[in-house]
Amino acid sequence: MKLQAEEAAIVKLVRDFVDDEVRPVARDLEHANAYPERLIEQMKALGVFGLAIPEPYGEVQVSTPCYAMVTEELARGWMSLAGAMGGHTVVAKLVAAFGTEEQKAKYLPRMAVGELRATMALTEPSGGSDLQAMRTVARREAGQYVISGSKMWITNARRSGLIALLCKTDPSARPSHRGISILLVEKVPGVTVSKDISKLGYKGVETCEVVFSDARVGENALLGGEEGAGFAQMMRGLELGRIQVAARATGVARAAFDDALAYAQQRESFGQPIWRHQSIGNYLAEMATKLSAARQLLLYAAEKADSGERSDLEAGMAKLCCSETAMDVALTAMRIHGGYGYSTEFDVERYFRDAPLMIVGEGTNEIQKNVIARQLIDRGGLDCA
Repeated sequence: MKLQAEEAAIVKLVRDFVDDEVRPVARDLEHANAYPERLIEQMKALGVFGLAIPEPYGEVQVSTPCYAMVTEELARGWMSLAGAMGGHTVVAKLVAAFGTEEQKAKYLPRMAVGELRATMALTEPSGGSDLQAMRTVARREAGQYVISGSKMWITNARRSGLIALLCKTDPSARPSHRGISILLVEKVPGVTVSKDISKLGYKGVETCEVVFSDARVGENALLGGEEGAGFAQMMRGLELGRIQVAARATGVARAAFDDALAYAQQRESFGQPIWRHQSIGNYLAEMATKLSAARQLLLYAAEKADSGERSDLEAGMAKLCCSETAMDVALTAMRIHGGYGYSTEFDVERYFRDAPLMIVGEGTNEIQKNVIARQLIDRGGLDCA
């Protein structure tokens, strides 16, 4: 699709940043599992953390297709950078869409410039994808909410100053989703980042367990001031979250494909570049076809998100397709590189380690299939008009 000139310029600005600043240092930072402080500060200066925040709180709110393309470019350089702004953007969307005027004024201007970083806390140690079975509870007491429980897989937990916490404010509600709310929780006493989780990939950016031990927040921390609306609010937020994960996946797939294509032209065997061998040429053709199709589905879902209609079907399909494509393309890139693909001297091994995150993150692909099937039934099939 063709972006407006201003948005196309933003994507190019990020693309140049990735080529000039990210790719030259990503391998060393990733292998050292080092937090990319300088790159994050540059992203703040570029306005990346405010792309989803409307005026008057932010300066440049872009369309969802533009946001997806920016995410893809960052992931093409190093997927961890795209992850560093992913949850932040979902929280910004939640506050902008559902927050009270007080909440918007308090948080969005600082979030837009990256002064305040945000993350969301959904998953629990024993809950996984079953969000309604959560055990984190916020009970009312003397005009406050007192929060008890724990959350897992929280990206940017140590560096975020705001957590969009999904919790139960009415554990006895039936159906249970009617008792779920979102609290906007700052790093108050009782909020502890208890441990960092070691990971196969997605290095450099911390992923943690966060424990809430009778942490107290005011009643004005309730998103939108409405109890029991949190599950529906978060499901809307995850539509953007899944588009963001899909964009991360296409970014990783693009990087893997680009490296494989270049290598296949440089590497020779039996007196010719290896792409001329039918098996390698076929690999490249299949990779390019799958990647192109996945990107089109991503942009279709992004356009749907801006239509004002629900996009959970399209976002789920994009997340499913793009993440599986990234895994397939990353593995094929390793095949094309042969033994070098298994070496840490080349980036393809990183793509292979990063790609699985998008299969399990923001709802596993098995859950995505459930969402897609349910939406197909509810909508009466696909709208191909």
